[in-house]
Amino acid sequence: MAVHYPILLCRTDLRAVVIGGGPVGQRKAAGLRDAGIPFRLVSLTPAPEDWSDSPQSQWVQDAYRPDHLDASQLVFAAAVPTVNAQVLADAHARGLWVNSADNPEAGDFVLPAVIRQGDLLLAVHTGGAAPSLAKRIRERLSQDFDSQFGEWVALLAEVRPQILARIPDSAARRGLLQSITEWHWLDRFRQEGRDSVAQSIEESIRRLEASGPTSL
Repeated sequence: MAVHYPILLCRTDLRAVVIGGGPVGQRKAAGLRDAGIPFRLVSLTPAPEDWSDSPQSQWVQDAYRPDHLDASQLVFAAAVPTVNAQVLADAHARGLWVNSADNPEAGDFVLPAVIRQGDLLLAVHTGGAAPSLAKRIRERLSQDFDSQFGEWVALLAEVRPQILARIPDSAARRGLLQSITEWHWLDRFRQEGRDSVAQSIEESIRRLEASGPTSL
């Protein structure tokens, strides 16, 4: 069994191609859209009624050809097995990373079950042993890491530059940055709302600006 190394891609110039427009291919496309990665989807079938092309996502009704891989760095083989095998061979001949829906171990990367809440990203993978279990774990985690959790993470991202810029003492900065990630702040966020928590953090910043380290 392959060893899986988790990685988050940070490149802004990635382009992808999805071969296959069935349910699996459309799920791959949805994940790319959520990640903001431009892609083409190539399928023998026409686009569904709720699909709309954009500069970021295009549906190409065509039989697969190797030139469909042009200008792409990520390839998703989500068609029938014979086509997927050809896509794998063509992608590897070009040195491209490819994900194979029906033969994951033959590809270069696999896709975990994902939870996205704003900037928060959680990924779950069971090594291919039980993909349905990964989905169940994602569903359970989604109950705790909900939209309010994502809003809390967004607030933390907003106040972090303020803390770094306004508090000169490094120990005080570190203490506040650690403090505002404690769970009781999330509880307050859920109970009192974003504005109340943001105001409390601002008051903590002001105290540390004026007097240095203090209890939070």
